[in-house]
Amino acid sequence: MVSINGVTVSFGGYNLFDNVSFLINPKDRIGLAGKNGAGKSTMLKILAGYQTPTKGEVSRPKDCKIGYLPQDMTHQHGRTVYEETESAFEEIKILQAKLDDVNHQLETRTDYESDSYMDLIHDLTDINERLNIIGADNTEEEIEKVLIGLGFHRKQFHMQTSEFSGGWRMRIELAKLLLQKPDVLMLDEPTNHLDIEAIQWLEEFMDVFSGAVILISHDKTFLDTVTKRTIEIVNQKIYDYKTNYSHYLVLRQERKQQQENAQKNQQKMIDQTEVLIDKFRAKASKSAMAQSLIKKLDRLDRVEVDDMDTASVRFRFPPPAHSGKIVITATEAGKSYGEKHIFSGANFIITKGEKIGLVGRNGEGKSTMMKMIADKIKYDGEIQLGHSVLMGYFEQDQEEKIDLDKTVFETIDELAVGDVRRQVRSLLGSFLFGGDDIDKKVKVLSGGERGRLALCKLLLEPYNLLLLDEPTNHLDIKSKEVLKQSLIDYEGTLVMVSHDRDFMTGLCDRLFEFRDGHLKEYLCDIKEFMEIRKVERLNELDLDKSGVKAVPVVEKNTSTNSMNKTNSDFEAQEKKKQLAQLQTQIKKSEEEIERLESEIKKLDTKLSVPETYDALSKDPNFFNSYNKLKKDLETEMQKWEDLSSKVN
Repeated sequence: MVSINGVTVSFGGYNLFDNVSFLINPKDRIGLAGKNGAGKSTMLKILAGYQTPTKGEVSRPKDCKIGYLPQDMTHQHGRTVYEETESAFEEIKILQAKLDDVNHQLETRTDYESDSYMDLIHDLTDINERLNIIGADNTEEEIEKVLIGLGFHRKQFHMQTSEFSGGWRMRIELAKLLLQKPDVLMLDEPTNHLDIEAIQWLEEFMDVFSGAVILISHDKTFLDTVTKRTIEIVNQKIYDYKTNYSHYLVLRQERKQQQENAQKNQQKMIDQTEVLIDKFRAKASKSAMAQSLIKKLDRLDRVEVDDMDTASVRFRFPPPAHSGKIVITATEAGKSYGEKHIFSGANFIITKGEKIGLVGRNGEGKSTMMKMIADKIKYDGEIQLGHSVLMGYFEQDQEEKIDLDKTVFETIDELAVGDVRRQVRSLLGSFLFGGDDIDKKVKVLSGGERGRLALCKLLLEPYNLLLLDEPTNHLDIKSKEVLKQSLIDYEGTLVMVSHDRDFMTGLCDRLFEFRDGHLKEYLCDIKEFMEIRKVERLNELDLDKSGVKAVPVVEKNTSTNSMNKTNSDFEAQEKKKQLAQLQTQIKKSEEEIERLESEIKKLDTKLSVPETYDALSKDPNFFNSYNKLKKDLETEMQKWEDLSSKVN
């Protein structure tokens, strides 16, 4: 379908790609991989025809339609969401205009036997066939389906595009691309501004999309779900793997090991050859042989080990300060902006050490709740922080609130106190600010660098409550994994908003969903939640055009009691589902209690032996670990009690 032949791209004498070739086949699902700066976005622009290679060519069939979504785009204003989305059907409008013209001529002309009249009949047939192929009869239905899938409400269809944020306008551009049904769809970080439900919908759309897809993403789960082929750009070359992202990582490591072994064997041969050259040089009778060996080494194609992207942030959160058992209590909390109701009636308690995830569609109130907890905005109801709670808050646009005229070093140094001031350079180094980078002004940093700097500020104090609103937006996959592990190890309380399912998996086991103006609690992890929401979303497909859920037709002799019975059955099923979730959590808690008790028992046995006790008492880390186990057991026991009380 699209052929890349011997493509080279040079910038200022440096080659980004050097003589690379590959083929995009119909229905391919390709993920572009490579470290930052390897040229992924440039490759996508070349494939889409927005940039020309220095050498080589990109071949596309004449009738091949390309759909390209860049990371940054210029948005058009002056139209409603529906009108802007409808512009995707420009071809239909042109064809319908031609059809009207042909019909008019056929009605008014009388030269029925002429060649030109017969040409009009052929044109009429061709236009109708094309309109049928591209689905001209159901454009309204298609527009509605795609916009709702990407998270828009019907009431938003007639709002001006200028009323929406950049992320929502990006969704409009994505909707237009999907409606155009291109032969090849090229997407650069499409999930950056999508919530979890919209991402899941996009995955399902990709599954039935008839064309080829090539994309760039830092969302590992999205890549694994959508792609079946990974093209890695490294050292000006490409490597083509016929597999998804996770399996590609395994194969890439195997390739690196093979390269290292080959390089080691080659170097051994080179060393042996150089010894022979030195030996033969000293003898006149062997000089010709020495020259032959020298030429052999000159012609040798040296094995290179590909430069893997190993740079990632490295850090651990400092031990949190002590706090009370109850960290956050919300009572009838809610928020409205004028007549716009966001949510109301939020009631919950978050205890010490819990890790809570806030989920839901964009605009439902997740970030609003974070601001309410941080006391950044006024709200209804009451939210109280517990005793001795020291809060660190990472806002979604945190990187934009850093002073642009200060240097990287000044940004951290002015906030650091005590011993931390002596470790500022080391701390910045762990966030990939090394050497001269610390003297750069914040204004010249990329969005990703500013995001890392904002995250670095959270390590300056021993916070026992962290509020993180989309902390992974600008992090690569490896850095996300480091942050995730640091949060798993973090002993304080965490409340987090994230649309990255892989990041949330195994991190949050209690979720608050914001939906339709209310908050609902789920005692499960993100995977189980997504399964629940998927089923509920399938049920929502029964909505009629007005947005009201379609009610099954009830026969005239059906009694009110049977309707009440249906509602009761539904409520019973809901209670049964919630009970099952609670029982699962209780079982996990019991297993954790059993593990902790076993660990403590082993240590108690060691302490009961005088000789062992003397040895262990000299190790300060031993008693720290011992006390932590007991503390963890106490927390887990309380968690078990809380869960059990909900069952009873």
